[in-house]
Amino acid sequence: MTRTRQVDDANKPQPTTPSQTQTLATYAPTPPPVVHLRDGELVLYRRTRSLLYQCRFKLADGAWHRVSTGKASLERAIAAACDLYDETRYRQRLGLAHRAHSFAQIADITLRELRQQIDASTGKSGKTANHTYVSCIERYFLPYFGDKQLETLTHKDIQEFELWRDRQMLKRPKTSTLNNFTSAWNRVIATAVSRGFISERVPVPKLTATGAKGKTRPAFSEEEINKLLVFVETWQHEGRLAVEREVRPLLRDYIEMLLLTGMRHGTEAMGICWKHCEWHTSKEIRYLRVWVDGKTGGRWLIAKHRAVDVLRRLHSRQADIRDIEFEDLLRTRIPHKLFRFSDGYTPPSFTGTFRRLMRDSGLEKDSEGQTRTLYSLRHTYATLELLNKGTDIHTLSKQMGNSAAMIERHYSKLTATMAADKLA
Repeated sequence: MTRTRQVDDANKPQPTTPSQTQTLATYAPTPPPVVHLRDGELVLYRRTRSLLYQCRFKLADGAWHRVSTGKASLERAIAAACDLYDETRYRQRLGLAHRAHSFAQIADITLRELRQQIDASTGKSGKTANHTYVSCIERYFLPYFGDKQLETLTHKDIQEFELWRDRQMLKRPKTSTLNNFTSAWNRVIATAVSRGFISERVPVPKLTATGAKGKTRPAFSEEEINKLLVFVETWQHEGRLAVEREVRPLLRDYIEMLLLTGMRHGTEAMGICWKHCEWHTSKEIRYLRVWVDGKTGGRWLIAKHRAVDVLRRLHSRQADIRDIEFEDLLRTRIPHKLFRFSDGYTPPSFTGTFRRLMRDSGLEKDSEGQTRTLYSLRHTYATLELLNKGTDIHTLSKQMGNSAAMIERHYSKLTATMAADKLA
């Protein structure tokens, strides 16, 4: 009898101690509280495995927006959720995104888009412009505006930035430089609008687009050009080193081609290949035309007849093609570069050699003391075309790859001189 009672007692549930009961209650899963606020439009809740409260509410477009309050106590979470809800509704009324984005975040998206456009671009003009915008954003905008927000910027912020930028540049930028800054700034704003970070109604301050007035590039007079061409004909043979004996004749050809076409030195001129030169016949007259591609995209330009002599000299010095008849050379569309040494090497630049030529010839500076550069040859071409040839602005703009407005703006004094016979 006693044995049976002991077995029954062993099968009965044993009472727990107070400490054990407390431990079980602590770890028992309790349903997280859900609180409805603002007439049910704002919901506050806590995930099972989280100590912090979350909130969700509908945006104007009907989409649900979820965000953490960052608070563990219910009382503080309610206050934080209401603040988030009110701020979001306020931003919507102003046409702003429900969440503020820093300038750095918007700039990062803009830079990615610009680099994608650079990679996808087939023309050099688009690449050049986008590279300039990237430089403006990375070197100036990001260091200054990084943590700021576009919608909070004021006119005073822009003024202080421009003072800082000019100190960084150690000069007052010219209008052309400021136009690049303005375009880059507008790209950042356009990114913010297209992504819905700000509304078009938000007044973001603009950058100043008027800078220091640029000086007219120094050119050569017709007498100075004649002096230069006579001087370089002898100077090209006076190089002592092997590289000088290669680069000096090539510089002569380069100078004459710039003077006979008005093309831009550097990207346009150095990119020309033999396949870009061909004959063009109009009204039974044969012209040499050259395809160039640079700052403003590709275009055909007509070279003066004397440019053929330049091509013949280049042809005679290049060992890999000089056995080809010259007429056949312009028809076979050979992909080799035009301005290269006899062994095929293409120099990266003629700037240093041209500077030496200017010093040796005594033509380094113009009458106003400005130093002449290779770009002075393009300016000389435009000046002589307008004054001596009477070429109209529209035709000249097509030849040089500039707008007619730009030609008129930079050569307005010359265009008045052209009409002197009509005005006097």
